[in-house]
Amino acid sequence: MTIVSHGKRIFSISVFLWLANLSVAYAQFEIKWMSVGALHSWYSSIGCEIEQGRVIVQQDGLQWPAIHPYQDMEAAKGFWIGVKDFTDEQGNSFPHKVVHVGPRVSGAREFFPIKFEMTSKFEIPEVSVEGALSFEKPVDNNTVDPAMKPDRMILNIVNTQTGITMTRKIMQFSQQFHDNYIIYDYTFTNTGNTDDDAEIELPNKTLDGVYFFWQYRYSICRQTRYVIGNSSGWGINTMNDTRGDGVKPDPPNENFRAQFAWHGKYPTFTAYDNLGAPIFAPDAQGFVDKADTTGRLGAYQFVGVVTLHADKSATDKTDDPKQPATTSYENSDDPLTSQNDAFNTVKMTQEYDWMKKGHVSPRHADRVEPSGNFAEPAGDPSLGTTGGYSSCNGYGPYTLRPGESVRIVMAEAASGLSRERAVQIGQQYKQRRITAREKNLLVLSGRDSLFQTFRRAIANFNSGYNVPPPPLPPRSFNLSGGGDRIALSWDVYNAADPNLRGFEIYRALGKYDSTYKLIYQAGPAERSYNDRDPQRSVAYYYYIVAVGDAANNDGAGLTPRVALRSSRYYMQAYDPAFLKRPEGVRTNSASLDSIRVVPNPFSLGADPNRLRFPGEPDKIGFFNIPGQCTIHIFTESGELIKTIEHADGSGDAYWNCTTSSDQIIVSGVYIAVVTDVTDEPSRKGRRKIVKFVVVR
Repeated sequence: MTIVSHGKRIFSISVFLWLANLSVAYAQFEIKWMSVGALHSWYSSIGCEIEQGRVIVQQDGLQWPAIHPYQDMEAAKGFWIGVKDFTDEQGNSFPHKVVHVGPRVSGAREFFPIKFEMTSKFEIPEVSVEGALSFEKPVDNNTVDPAMKPDRMILNIVNTQTGITMTRKIMQFSQQFHDNYIIYDYTFTNTGNTDDDAEIELPNKTLDGVYFFWQYRYSICRQTRYVIGNSSGWGINTMNDTRGDGVKPDPPNENFRAQFAWHGKYPTFTAYDNLGAPIFAPDAQGFVDKADTTGRLGAYQFVGVVTLHADKSATDKTDDPKQPATTSYENSDDPLTSQNDAFNTVKMTQEYDWMKKGHVSPRHADRVEPSGNFAEPAGDPSLGTTGGYSSCNGYGPYTLRPGESVRIVMAEAASGLSRERAVQIGQQYKQRRITAREKNLLVLSGRDSLFQTFRRAIANFNSGYNVPPPPLPPRSFNLSGGGDRIALSWDVYNAADPNLRGFEIYRALGKYDSTYKLIYQAGPAERSYNDRDPQRSVAYYYYIVAVGDAANNDGAGLTPRVALRSSRYYMQAYDPAFLKRPEGVRTNSASLDSIRVVPNPFSLGADPNRLRFPGEPDKIGFFNIPGQCTIHIFTESGELIKTIEHADGSGDAYWNCTTSSDQIIVSGVYIAVVTDVTDEPSRKGRRKIVKFVVVR
């Protein structure tokens, strides 16, 4: 089993999906990540990403901005195919045949994966810190195709019980103006194949009344679930809205076909207005750092799906502006969202009715807030349900003769305020410098960013996926701490790349998701930089981007005509680099007297930026130690609680205040015994005892 989380190195990409409603206990499906842009998400070979389909976590996937932890906004997805008057290979007839994957059923025995391959435009670049690979999500690069238009693509082919074969192309672009959406390009073909090896086929027949139906259960976002309320984690307060359904006139600049969602009012939370999920206090689950309680908006994102194209019919490949034919919202805990069965005749007819429901009026957001005053919310987004609402899109009905196909293309996107604005606005609100209404208007202005993303995705599709590409990122990026510098070096794929005008190096301290500043601009021929500004013992994080030539940007796909940059997510170091202290002087026995414990005393109440290590609240340093030594840490009563083997030749070692059993230490006096273990006889065995105090 594979578990993926922020900051963990993962190599396997295969997971087990729990089949709660089937007699088969487990089935193995493959998982792949899209992670070359600011929006990261996982995908399953079964054809859709179901609730708790990768890990047993409610919110998992659609992470934006993905550099920060716990930004997941996907609670569940569902994909169903419905057909009228269907007869299977055994001669069983159904007035409505529906096959399902999600939101809560696995798709096993209804969907049969045939192919699941990832292709990249170039070999996956590597980032290493002190010689060890550093990356945040697993990447399996099956093939490389320099001619492909997206930066990365997953090809997913699945047969179904209906005899319709789904071909799904999942595509992502890394260019900075197109990196927060993922395109799903579907082709559905009446092949007659109904199993995983295409040996079972339906009779050569026409399929009538075919609908393709998706459900999206959004919950924005995981980091604030236990700040605002547990049920926000399954979307009980999610607000859903629609454009392009004809239910009411939309503004002229919003003439696209989309459904989208945001973090709405949570009625039982009364400490303060919760739109945007301001963080006033840490949560009990540890998703929020204690220092991160300045009021920062924790759920400022908007997320949704926009239709880029839908065939009018199997014989007319022009875009049908009337598709999707169904734009609805359904109770996420409705009985039809679980225990679905492709042989339950009564239930399949009810499911088919969902697919062909049409455009529901009023829209969910208008039903919750009839006044349209979303900045001063009064309604309950759950409308009295236990799970809130999912948005649904149904495309059809189509007729598919043998061998015929239809194509449907959509983009799933996330956007909103910048992280910096989320911090500023949240601080102003907590400090009562702006009202709740003023804060909410600023949060809701993030919707415009999502709509701009929709327009760019549409323009990209209309251009034939010909948005101007950024320069290739460096091929490798290496970080290594020294006694007077942190050395950075990189290599490139093509030194003669005409689109390469240089590189930019960015640095942050304390945490990999903190604020980065530009520290160096390198020329196109440079391959190294020595950062001599860092302070010892502070964790530094880096990323590097390649900078292109603005003259090579033709503006296609609504791309601003500026110099483009490669994605930071190719070259982001998720592990820290440190400026190392030279080992302690060891010319005589008295030299060990220079060993220090920092900070001493260690106090959790001390200023984390001045009297502790920034971004590392539990860290204690041992300075001026021998380059090879053993540090034994004892309680005042003499109990050994931790042994540190230090062998990197530097004069620094660190401890995170936990015992060998991973228990957090308590307040008290502690004793560190530093023993020199060098091979030199005149030094080996020398020992220094130092005391330090911990106040928690």
